[in-house]
Amino acid sequence: MSLRKLNDALQLELDGLYKTGSAKGKEMVITGVKPAGGNKGPRYYVEGKGDNEFLKMNTNSYLGMSLRKDVIEAEEKAAREFGVGPGAVRFISGTYKAHTVLEEKLAKFHNREAGMIFSSAYVTSLSVLFPLITKDTVLISDELNHNCIIIAIRLSKPAVKGIYNHNDMNDLEAKIFENIGKGKRVIAITDGIFSMRGDNAPLDKFVEICEKYSDKFDEGIISIIDDSHGIGAFGKTGRGTEEYCGTKVDIVIGTLGKSFGVNGGYVVASKQIIEYLREKAPMYIYSNPITVSEASAALKAIEILDSSEGLEILEHLRNMTKRFEDGLKEAGYETIEGEHPVVPIMVRDTKKTSELVKYLIENGILATGLNFPVVPKGDEEIRIQISADHTKYDIDYAIGVLKKFKEKQ
Repeated sequence: MSLRKLNDALQLELDGLYKTGSAKGKEMVITGVKPAGGNKGPRYYVEGKGDNEFLKMNTNSYLGMSLRKDVIEAEEKAAREFGVGPGAVRFISGTYKAHTVLEEKLAKFHNREAGMIFSSAYVTSLSVLFPLITKDTVLISDELNHNCIIIAIRLSKPAVKGIYNHNDMNDLEAKIFENIGKGKRVIAITDGIFSMRGDNAPLDKFVEICEKYSDKFDEGIISIIDDSHGIGAFGKTGRGTEEYCGTKVDIVIGTLGKSFGVNGGYVVASKQIIEYLREKAPMYIYSNPITVSEASAALKAIEILDSSEGLEILEHLRNMTKRFEDGLKEAGYETIEGEHPVVPIMVRDTKKTSELVKYLIENGILATGLNFPVVPKGDEEIRIQISADHTKYDIDYAIGVLKKFKEKQ
């Protein structure tokens, strides 16, 4: 069958994306990594850029675990012993000891009864929300929650959907109050760290409000946090937004693919919830897990974080984040201050954002510009992500480049 008509229709839509500037466009391809040396952190080589070396300031690997020799060795050892793939979904023959040990380790790390791993954090959010949202569920969500939560809500089709203004706890309370009697259970969900801005949910107030109204619903209010950007990079010991805010939600969704530097996602909760999800989450039942080698690497990363060395890594990360924020302010840039290593440069103009990204790349810095519709108009920004791989030299070099750009304006 000819695809001509479909191709024409898709091309028309693609042309529209490029015309409005909302297309992501061609992806940058990393071709090599130069290890850290001297006063510099790792440098990256990019396809089409020859031997030019780039400082990467748009990575989610906040703790630098993905390039650590001991984490790599743990993955290689497991791959040699068990192969490079699990060969089946979990309930057939795809469950290996490293998977169950990792789940136990994650549950203990978060002080929960049980844990469960998935192929990615995106899949984890879908897998948690889809089975728990019924036709009698009221869903309450922050307006800036991640796309994985938005898609999960669309797939699940709750009885009522309430979207509250970003981090506005008065609006959260109002949304819950106005839906009393409209469902048996409420699921209230928020990102821990909002990845575009680096700000955190006021989780203590969030939990307080959920508990205040929980007895107004037959099956209570279930509080959920997707803390994929927070866990490992936020809080005194890297336990994320819960630790930072001094509170505890019912269900925590996390990732192995950011601070832990590997791949995969996970959820920790009560043993009943985890057992239910193993039986009801289609993205878990019918999809392969992460590899044994990835699980082994993740175990090593958690071991490092949960040690005295981990505390030193976190302290360095906080220091580099503060150094960059201070440098931005001194150079006259607007940012959203906070302890999290996502440091947005608020440009608030699409053209200027693109110009600054281009200038950074020309000067050996990889950074990501976020324009409408990824962010609202007027919130255009460059999302800088600080990593424990970054050195003082790296931070100062980046600030120097930004100062030169400012002087040109």
